[in-house]
Amino acid sequence: MAPLLDHLVIDVRDRMAAGAARLAALGFQLTPLGRHSLGSANHLAVLGEDYLELLGTDVPGGPLRPDIAADPVGLNGLVFKTDAAEALSAALLARGVPALPAQSFHRPVELPDGGRGEARFRTVRLDRAAAFDGRLYWCEHLTPQHVWRPEWQRHPNGACAIARVLLAARDPQRQAAMFRRIHGAAAVQAGEDGRVVLPCGPVQVEIAPHAAVAAELGEAAPDPAGRGDHLVLVALRVTALADTVALLRSRGIAVDSTPTGLRVPAEPALNAVVDFIA
Repeated sequence: MAPLLDHLVIDVRDRMAAGAARLAALGFQLTPLGRHSLGSANHLAVLGEDYLELLGTDVPGGPLRPDIAADPVGLNGLVFKTDAAEALSAALLARGVPALPAQSFHRPVELPDGGRGEARFRTVRLDRAAAFDGRLYWCEHLTPQHVWRPEWQRHPNGACAIARVLLAARDPQRQAAMFRRIHGAAAVQAGEDGRVVLPCGPVQVEIAPHAAVAAELGEAAPDPAGRGDHLVLVALRVTALADTVALLRSRGIAVDSTPTGLRVPAEPALNAVVDFIA
């Protein structure tokens, strides 16, 4: 089961408006607010083959879905693609991977012609005790045409794809062992500075020791907020890096230079580092 990234989840709890305003300031075009049949709300920044999801509730002080209620603001969800959720759940269980049964849900969408449609999904989640401090799951899109719409894929910052995901881990080898059980022994590669790498098609998921993450991110790093093994960074590929730099600076967004592009340090609305690379 070679992994392919579907999307990343940034939990915003009951601060949906603040999270959406921050992503918009960073140059992302967001989908209209969606409300899941599970009781949560979201906005998406839809890219070419993947997307970022802001997840929480749009009611200030309102209740959160039980499975996300413990997650702090930040990058907490790593989501892979599947085209057969129920079969995947059975296959994972057969391999000794603690997967939960497939779950179906939906949310309404407004169609380009003004009519109403329904985006429908089936997901398979990994038991939280077996993963990092967050959620690892697979998403089967039953109606992908209601997610990847051209009018939602054009972003002022030029973002077109997720390129890199960074997870800080106390013991990267523990996380590597989990990914090997899921995807096979050859799926995980050794990296530098004690890192392990899970290639996901065009996306590279890196699991790095805390010390290596601290050395790379410094003061730009997000607040762990009680998390041990946790997602800290997403890097987005853009069509023209110079244009992205100009846009962010024109909006007064503080950025740092990196060897591959630019970095927006974590701040309270998202609590995640966002990189832009060519």
